[in-house]
Order: sequence, then C-alpha cells, then structure tokens
Amino acid sequence: MNGYTVRRPRRYVSRRWLVLLGPVLRYSASRDAYLLRGFGRRYGPVLRLDRRVATRRQLDTPERRASAT
Repeated sequence: MNGYTVRRPRRYVSRRWLVLLGPVLRYSASRDAYLLRGFGRRYGPVLRLDRRVATRRQLDTPERRASAT
C-alpha cells in the first residue's frame, strides 16, 4: 500500500434494493455503507440507504403546509 486512497462515490439506494441485495452485501461501520461481500473492500459499489426521500415526504404533509400560512 502506498498510502494513496481513492474514495469511491457513495450511491444512495432505497431500502427495497438493500433488502433484495442483502445476501451479497455486508455493512461496513467504518464507511457507514454497504459493500459487496468478499471483495467489496477494494472493488464494487458503496451503497447507502437513501434517507433523503423520506425526509422530503415528511416536509410535504398537509399539516406542514397549513402551518406556513
């Protein structure tokens, strides 16, 4: 190892995809992401749960819009 690190971009995916791909993925706490089992340490995608969609839905509730007026 030469100390040079290339960060692979994180790909945000829905919970459904993480469940479907669960048998071939493992969770890495140091990266806070899911990697391919076996060789994901160096190759393959780095997947994260897309929490941004749920937050956007919460902000668009009718009660939230009514309180802004």
